Amino acid sequence: MRRFRIGSAFGIPIQLDLTFLLVLPLFAWIIGSQVEPTVELLNQFGGNLDPAVLTTDLLPWLLGIAAAIGLFTGVVLHELGHSLVAIRYGYPIESITLWLFGGIAQLDEMPEDWRQEFLIALAGPVVSVLVGIVSLVGFVLVPSGTTAFAAVRFVLGYLALMNVALAVFNMLPGFPMDGGRILRALLARTNPYARATEIAAEVGKGFAILLALFGLFPPFNPLLIGLAFFIYIGAAGESRQTVMRAAFEGVTVADVMTPADRVTTVDPDTKVRELIRTMFEERHTGYPVERNGEIVGLVTLEDARAVREVERDAYTVSDIMTTELIVLSPEEDVMTALSELEGNNVGRLIVLDEADEFRGLLTRSDIMTALTIIKENPDYKADDEGEATVFEPQA
Repeated sequence: MRRFRIGSAFGIPIQLDLTFLLVLPLFAWIIGSQVEPTVELLNQFGGNLDPAVLTTDLLPWLLGIAAAIGLFTGVVLHELGHSLVAIRYGYPIESITLWLFGGIAQLDEMPEDWRQEFLIALAGPVVSVLVGIVSLVGFVLVPSGTTAFAAVRFVLGYLALMNVALAVFNMLPGFPMDGGRILRALLARTNPYARATEIAAEVGKGFAILLALFGLFPPFNPLLIGLAFFIYIGAAGESRQTVMRAAFEGVTVADVMTPADRVTTVDPDTKVRELIRTMFEERHTGYPVERNGEIVGLVTLEDARAVREVERDAYTVSDIMTTELIVLSPEEDVMTALSELEGNNVGRLIVLDEADEFRGLLTRSDIMTALTIIKENPDYKADDEGEATVFEPQA
């Protein structure tokens, strides 16, 4: 979804996702339509609010808008709590984004020190509780003699309840929510970081399933089901990434790439029909294009398919190849390479050394094969000679 920057705090960009523009009016409508039951709840805490005063004309909808804006302001403060502690430990924050399910503070990298992650994760709920306390103090101190004061007290009372509820909900062990990250931090005290992540992720996925089932019961709650889906996918994705980072620690592109002497290259003057025949015979769907010993492009099956069958003898590889190459150094770490593959939505990368000499080709299959070998043989490491997918036991 497209995002819009609306400002910054402490140098951190604050962004709105398009989905937020859908959920903010929805929350305003829900709050406005529930003024009377909310007043009854607040009066149990000594609110002394008159529902008849707060449900006249357009006032319920104005209360809904004000409370919704206040609620998401609390979400921003919650994420700032995470962010400022993370910055304190040297982890830059790319942005804070408000979206369908609340807010996300985007860290450039996750801390692997359990104490740091514990405090970063805990900071958000602590801020939410503090916002709730401040709102409660305002709720108690503001008089209720006029309609305006009663409206202010309603909003403050609602924010006090919801910010405390937000803190409690976030402390549930639904990794990658705050409670799940706290659980991982505690598990990492006595377990390797990757193993702690796997355990926390499994707990998070179980929590997501329970949340989805709860959302299915009357009254049907699509937001809870959507949140459960987000938690489940987030837990699985972060677990996978963490396991891969642990597996590929110290492993470079040169260790897992297909070396140049094992890579078939094609000439730019090769006909497209001949290229497709080569792909069929060798069972490969992408080739570097080489001219006079220099890599000048990359051609894939998708490029060849774009040419109509009757024209494949008229077009050559040079007509369809990609010349804007994404290049890696052999010394790059594998996770950087994987980020390049995913970020550019490509299946293979050209590997060149400092002299721009072609050293090899790195594909998603190379990385996945290496990951499988490392996971099945955790005591193995890449061969010092840098041979692709060749691993020998550590001494």
